[in-house]
Amino acid sequence: MIRTVRTPDGRRLAVTDRGDPRGAPVMLFHGTPGSRLGPVPRAMTLHAGGIRLLTFDRPGFGESDRQPGRTVASVADDAVAVADALGIAHFAVLGRSGGGPHALACAALLPERVTKAAAMVPLAPRDAMGETWFCGMTPGNAEAYQQAVTDPQALRRVLDARAASIRADPASLFATIDEGLEPTDRAVIGQANIRHELVKSYAAGVSRSADGWFDDALALAGPWGFDPGDIRVPVYLWHGAEDRFSPISHTRWLGERIPLATMDLEPSASHFSSLLRMPQVIVWSGARVSWDAAVALNG
Repeated sequence: MIRTVRTPDGRRLAVTDRGDPRGAPVMLFHGTPGSRLGPVPRAMTLHAGGIRLLTFDRPGFGESDRQPGRTVASVADDAVAVADALGIAHFAVLGRSGGGPHALACAALLPERVTKAAAMVPLAPRDAMGETWFCGMTPGNAEAYQQAVTDPQALRRVLDARAASIRADPASLFATIDEGLEPTDRAVIGQANIRHELVKSYAAGVSRSADGWFDDALALAGPWGFDPGDIRVPVYLWHGAEDRFSPISHTRWLGERIPLATMDLEPSASHFSSLLRMPQVIVWSGARVSWDAAVALNG
């Protein structure tokens, strides 16, 4: 089910509601760039795990209105607006890649609403890690995040051009990230169903503009507006050791500082490998089953 939710300040958020309508609510935060239409588990997996999966386009992406100047912490208010509109009191959060910090923001800032949190291949706060934040990152990503801090207008021009290319040919994004793809990444995005879902997500995310992409970059590279060390709910962190888009050192940093964090560092996996593990993490996030049961449900 697709619906529009209004925030208290009048913005529109495009929301998709999937799975078991009476299931445990899990709010999934998409990557950067991306949209609510990104890869998600099969309907049978969601129903088998008793999961109600909620996704929404972050401001400026897809069909959601822009919120200039937003920080990572800003997403917490939008998550509350979505949950309240759907009559949901408590929910788990999960974010992949650029969505990871946004899930952690909700866990830190909404302790009375969030039950569990998971972040897969996330970034850590740049201002806290210092220059080591860029170590192991692809040159393209490192340059983009440097520009977000030092020359935002240059970054805007680059992202506007990339978004235009994606609108003309959604699969073109794979060419721009080719330098950072490991063999394990290529194997994942080579799967027809996953590639189709990624292309659909990218196309939807920048269908109107590069606003969301640009604002995400500024938010992720700037002060987040919360301390991950303040999170008091159980947190599951997953990262592939071969990831060059968001290096594994970021998850190690987070895992050392979040009190109830469990780290799962997979040696022979990379950035897009997270898409293969995501169904299990979503089922675990629903809190109705153990991790072992989540693995069994996904085969």
